[in-house]
Amino acid sequence: MNYGILFERIEEQDFPRGQYYAHIPSLGLTTHGLGIEGAREAARDLLQEWIAEKRANHESVPTPGEMFFSTLEVPDALQSA
Repeated sequence: MNYGILFERIEEQDFPRGQYYAHIPSLGLTTHGLGIEGAREAARDLLQEWIAEKRANHESVPTPGEMFFSTLEVPDALQSA
């Protein structure tokens, strides 16, 4: 199965520099790692564990769907509220 992953650089001060979120939107899963490759590896590990747990509990594993990405601009006035 081939799941889409969305990477997002982490800007929060609680995280060390160079960390990225890895979101798997179709399953609602998120993890993080150092750099995009670290985040990709963390996502692979999380996904494998998640699928193994679903199968161990005799639950279905959703098949990945088509994925689209877009952005939305928020006016500056709303960002500072």
